[in-house]
Amino acid sequence: QVQLVESGGGLVQAGGSLRLSCAASGLRFRDYALGWFRQGPGKEREFVAAISVSGGNTYYADSVKGRFTISRDNAKNTVYLQMDSLKPEDTAVYYCAADLSGNWDTSKTLWGQGTQVTVSS
Repeated sequence: QVQLVESGGGLVQAGGSLRLSCAASGLRFRDYALGWFRQGPGKEREFVAAISVSGGNTYYADSVKGRFTISRDNAKNTVYLQMDSLKPEDTAVYYCAADLSGNWDTSKTLWGQGTQVTVSS
């Protein structure tokens, strides 16, 4: 079965850090660009970060630039999101995703189940 499984979410104080992990199975992990998205209370799912197949190119939403870092380890079939200087507005369910289309066509995106991140003020 093809799946992505996130871990590492939890409760943290403002200014703290968390590291999310997403492990893939059932697909050729090294063939796909990967990303992280989040959905806060009452909000639409939004883009957070993405990384190219090689890992050489990364992209970030303006709201997290300078605070979050995406990385991948193809040998371990895992993508990470290091989150530093967390703010209450970062509170959301975080989802990892694999781009099956090559152009982030949402109808061809594989999603994980999500992991909750809560930042207290």
